[in-house]
Amino acid sequence: MFEFKVIAQCPVTGARAGELTTPHGVIHTPVFMPVGTLATVKAMSPDELEAIGSQIILGNTYHLYLRPTPEIIAKAGGLHSFMNWKKPILTDSGGFQVFSLARLQKITDKEVICRSHIDGSLLTMSPEWSMKMQGVLGSDIAMCFDQCCEYPATHEKAEDAVRRTTIWAKRSRDYFMANNDTGKQALFGIVQGSVYDDLRKRSAEEICGMDFPGYAIGGLSVGEEHSAMYHSLDVLNEIMPKDKPRYLMGVGYPPNIVEGIARGVDMFDCVMPTRNGRNATVFTSFGRLNMRGASHAEEFFPMDNECDCYACRNFSRSYLRHLAMCGEILGARLFTWHNLRFTIRIAEKAREAIIEGRFPDFLRDFTERFHDDNNINS
Repeated sequence: MFEFKVIAQCPVTGARAGELTTPHGVIHTPVFMPVGTLATVKAMSPDELEAIGSQIILGNTYHLYLRPTPEIIAKAGGLHSFMNWKKPILTDSGGFQVFSLARLQKITDKEVICRSHIDGSLLTMSPEWSMKMQGVLGSDIAMCFDQCCEYPATHEKAEDAVRRTTIWAKRSRDYFMANNDTGKQALFGIVQGSVYDDLRKRSAEEICGMDFPGYAIGGLSVGEEHSAMYHSLDVLNEIMPKDKPRYLMGVGYPPNIVEGIARGVDMFDCVMPTRNGRNATVFTSFGRLNMRGASHAEEFFPMDNECDCYACRNFSRSYLRHLAMCGEILGARLFTWHNLRFTIRIAEKAREAIIEGRFPDFLRDFTERFHDDNNINS
C-alpha cells in the first residue's frame, strides 16, 4: 500500500521529483503540506483545500488527544471521517508540542511528564502512547516520538536528545509493528542533532538503520540561521537513503522550501502560510507584502499577477487592504487562501522544473526575484 519512487532527478543539484503511494492516494513530490492542527486547516474548508491543490494535510497528535479526545475520534471512524478529508493525512508524534507548549515537568528515557497547556492537567506521554494515539487517528503517515532541542543548545544537550530519540524510535517501531502494522499506516523515523554535524550524522545512521519507509529531518527552523539549516541538509543529503522520502519538518518560508528541494527534500509543512494570512501578511513572486500597508490603498491590481489563486483572480490589493483594516473575516480567509496556494504552487513548479530538466534555472530565477521586503509594490 506504501511505495515511493523517484521519477526524475536534477543532475546538478540532486533535487527529486517523486511519487509516494498511500492508502488515500498518490502524493506527487516535492509537496507542501498544510497544517491542520485541530483537524482543520485554519480558515479553510476541505473542498477549498482540494481546490488549491492540497495533496496531504497534517494533524497534531498532542492537540487532538486533548480535544476532542481519542475516544470521540475513534467513534467517528478516524480522523479522515471526522474532518471529512478524503486524501492522505500525516500526524506528528506530539513530541514537539510537549516541548514547545506544555509545561514540562520531567523527561526520562521512559516517558515525558508534563502539564496540559489548556487546563494544567498532568499528562504522561511516551512512544507507546504516541503510537497508540496515531493508530486511533488512522493517519496514512505516523511519526516516531522524538525529542526536539531548542536553539541554541549545547552539544551535550543535543547529544542527549539524539540518544533519547534513537531509544524512542526503537520503541515506537516495536509498538507500531505489534499493533499498527496493518498496511494502512506507515511510520517515519525522525533525525535530530541540532546544528552539529557529528550528531546529525550519528542520528541519521541510527534512525536510517532501522529501515523506516520514510524519514523526517527535525530540529531545524527553530531559530538557527538559514545557512546553518542548509548546511545540515547538505550533510544529511550525502548519507540519507536515496530511495526513501525525506520530510523537512516545520519549514514553510518560500526560500527555505526551494533551497530544501535543491538538497533532496521531498516533503514540507508549516503553519506560516495560515498564521501569516490571519495577520494580513502574504508571499508573492517578488517577496513578502504587509497588506495593511498604506501604499496598497489605491492599488487596483492583484497581490501577485502571477498567482492563480481565487483571491488574486478576483480581488485587488485595495479591496483586500480594506478587509484587513476593517478586521473582516473574509480578509483572513483570502490571505490564507493565497498563501497556501502560493506555497503549494512553489512545490508544483519545482516538480515541473525537475521533470523538464530546468531546475537550476528555476532555483536561480526564484532566488533572484524573491526579496523579503514588506514594501514591495510589484
